[in-house]
Amino acid sequence: MFESIIPVTDSKTVLPLFGPRDQNVRVIRESLGVQITTRDQEIRVSGKEQAVTQATEILKQLSDQIASQGAVTPDDVARAISEKTGQAARWESSPIEVMQAGRRIKARTTGQQAYIDAIRNNDIVFCQGPAGTGKTYLAVAAAVEALRNNQIRKLVLVRPAVEAGESLGFLPGDMQAKINPYLRPLLDALREMMDFDQIQRYTEQDLIEVIPLGYMRGRTLNEAFIILDEAQNTTVAQMKMFLTRMGMGSKIVASGDTTQIDLPDHARSGLVDALHRLKNISRLAHVTLKNRDIVRNPLVQQIVEAYEKK
Repeated sequence: MFESIIPVTDSKTVLPLFGPRDQNVRVIRESLGVQITTRDQEIRVSGKEQAVTQATEILKQLSDQIASQGAVTPDDVARAISEKTGQAARWESSPIEVMQAGRRIKARTTGQQAYIDAIRNNDIVFCQGPAGTGKTYLAVAAAVEALRNNQIRKLVLVRPAVEAGESLGFLPGDMQAKINPYLRPLLDALREMMDFDQIQRYTEQDLIEVIPLGYMRGRTLNEAFIILDEAQNTTVAQMKMFLTRMGMGSKIVASGDTTQIDLPDHARSGLVDALHRLKNISRLAHVTLKNRDIVRNPLVQQIVEAYEKK
């Protein structure tokens, strides 16, 4: 058994280095097969010599990043492991418990795990990323888990009614029938986590509400988990209106793909604006998911990359 000792000169670096619930250290342990402990101003790494050497180098690299930038992300940890070992990180995701018996939803990439952690540890989360990265699905799962655990009293799913090049005005039916197509993706995600009767019962009890963004004006939502999907299609004024609906004990997640903005050319996206305007507010996190976080059919990643090429 080989052992390496890393002196801890600043105890404030240990918490961000180890990560929420020691997530970063678990990733390194699982990937390299080493033991990592800390006490008495020291981090001890033990195991096979090569693995210990690699783990020590990774921890030092991440510590240097914390000293210069103040934090490390799951992606930073995965990248450091890949650089030192030449292999992908094997990390353990923290599952989301949803309503259906025995159903547990896990992150499938480091980016998705960072997104879940951000939702759990902050009051407002902005998430941007391409199609297929789980922006909506994971947010709905986290909201259902919070409702299941009585952490909130109400789940509100919101979407801006912006047409992506097609007009729905010719469709038959009343206003609710016309806006249902906009709300369908949110309902589809919800139905994967709860059975239809339960959704219907919770909707009748006003525990779940699925509405267009325009219906949010003038409201204050306390102890609610509020998800804004397709947030890139809000205007700056709409985003301000939406965020200021937040009451006591509430949580907001706003997600979107800033490469697919359907607003008129002269209108600035409320999501793009908020990412810059609100970046220094506490209890607010910004997560960017990348092409590598796409978990749909593998062809989707290739399609996204093809469209990104100039």
